[in-house]
Amino acid sequence: MKKLLCLVSLVLALVGCNQQQTADNPVLTIEGGQIQGVIADDHPDVFIYKGIPYAAPPIGDLRWKAPQPVVAWEGVKIADQFGHPGYQAVHYPGGYATEWGYGAEAPYSEDCLYLNVWTKAPGQVDKKLPVALWIHGGGYREGWGTEPEFDGQEWANKDVVLVSINYRLGVFGFLTHPELSAESPNHVSGNYGILDQIESLKWIKKNIAQFGGDPDNVTIFGQSAGAGSVKTICESPLARGLFHKAVIMSGGGIALPQTDEEASTKANPARRFFRSYPSLQASEEASKKVMDWAGFTDLEKMRAASTEMMYTVGNFYNIKNQEQIWLTGFPIVDKYVSMESFDDATRDGSLADVPYMIGYTLNDMGDMAEGIAEFCRVRESKGGKAWAYEFARPLPDDGSHPEVTARLKGAFHSSDLWFVFKSLKHCWRPWTQGDWDLSEKMLTAWTNFAKYSNPNGAEDGEWTPCTKDNPNFMLFKLDANDAEKSEMGQPIKPE
Repeated sequence: MKKLLCLVSLVLALVGCNQQQTADNPVLTIEGGQIQGVIADDHPDVFIYKGIPYAAPPIGDLRWKAPQPVVAWEGVKIADQFGHPGYQAVHYPGGYATEWGYGAEAPYSEDCLYLNVWTKAPGQVDKKLPVALWIHGGGYREGWGTEPEFDGQEWANKDVVLVSINYRLGVFGFLTHPELSAESPNHVSGNYGILDQIESLKWIKKNIAQFGGDPDNVTIFGQSAGAGSVKTICESPLARGLFHKAVIMSGGGIALPQTDEEASTKANPARRFFRSYPSLQASEEASKKVMDWAGFTDLEKMRAASTEMMYTVGNFYNIKNQEQIWLTGFPIVDKYVSMESFDDATRDGSLADVPYMIGYTLNDMGDMAEGIAEFCRVRESKGGKAWAYEFARPLPDDGSHPEVTARLKGAFHSSDLWFVFKSLKHCWRPWTQGDWDLSEKMLTAWTNFAKYSNPNGAEDGEWTPCTKDNPNFMLFKLDANDAEKSEMGQPIKPE
C-alpha cells in the first residue's frame, strides 16, 4: 500500500510539474502554425524561439522573387534549432571568424528566411514590451543573426523582445537582370535581401504580440552592412509604419556639402562611404553579360543552376575573361524598394521621421565622425533628434590568438558588438570587470532607446542629442583604473 501511495504521489507531482511547465512555456499560435520555445542558458525566465520561418524558402521558382507567405507546418514546432544562414563562403580561422567563434551554425543555404525571438513574456498578448529587430552585417555577402556575439538573452532580460533574422545574401539577395525586372510586377530586380528584412518587420507586426511584444513600438538596429540595411529601410517607402526608431552602428553618416572643386576631384571620401552603387540599368547589363557568357540565357536556366554554380559564376567570368565585372551584391536605388540615397532622403526630409542613434568605433573602417555629426545636424534642422556615440575601448589581448590580433587591433570595426549585446562570455578575450560594467552601460542605453526613444531612459540624462550648437558624442570607454588593470593583463570575472 505504501508503495502504491508513493507511486500515485509521484505521478501527481509529475503531472503538476508538467502543468506548471506548460503554463510557463505556452504553445503560441503564429503565422504558419503552433510553436513552443526553450529556456535561455543564463536567465530561466527568458525564452528563446529559434528558427521560425517568416517567409517561404526562396528556392526553385522563388529564387530572386519577393518573399512569399510562410509554408504552414503541422503540430507544435519546438523552436530549439537556429535556421540556415544565407549561402556564403566558408569561414576559415583567423580574423573575424576566430573572434566570433564561428563553427556551430547550421549549414549555409538559400533556404535562409528564418528569425529568432528572445522574450520574457510568451503568450502575454497584453504585455506590450518594446521590440527590437537586429539586422546583422557582413558586407551583404556573409554573416547571420545568431552569431555568438548576438546572443539576445540579455536584451530580453531587460524587458525588450529581441528579434534577429537571416536574409538572402550576395548574388541570391541582390542580383539584378533585365528578365527579372521584366517578370516583376514592379518592373525592378535586386534588393531581395532588403525585401526580406521588410518582410520580417511585417511578420513582427502580425505576430509579435504572441511573444509579449508591442507591434507599435519597434526599433530597428544593425551594424556595418546591417547599418547600411537600416539606412535603406529608413529611406524605403515600403517600410513606413513598421518601425518607430532606428540605430545605425558603424554605417557612416552622410556626406558633407561639397564645393565645386571637391566635387570635381572627388576629394570628399565620406561621400563614397556606403554609397557607390550603380544604376539599375547598368547593374542589369553587367549581370546579363556574365549570365549569357555562362550559358544561363533565360530565367529558367538561371533558376535551374545549382547554388554553388550561381555563387561562383561571377568569379569564373572574371578569371576567364580577365575582367572585373561583379554581379550585384548590395542594395541599389531601384525606384521601388529604394527611391533615393540615404543622404538625399536625409537632406530632402523624406527619411523616416523617427528618433535615431548613430555611431562608430575608434578604429573603424574610416573616420565616420564628420559624416555622423552632419547627419545629426540635418536631422535637427528637420525637427528630429539623433544621439551620436563613439566606442573607444581597445579590446584586451592576452596573446592567445595572434591570428586574430594581427588583423583586428584596438577598438576595431565590430568590436562594440560584444558590449551592446553583453555577450562577452562567448569570447576568448581577458575581460576586466570594467569591460562588464561598460557592457552593462551600453546594453542599458540601447534598451532604454528601444523603450523610451531616449538612451538615458524615461528622463533626459548625460547623453544629450548631437546638434549644431552641441555636437556631442557619447564616449564609451573604460575609466582610468580599469584601463590600467587591462594594460597590466589582469582579467576579472564579472561580479
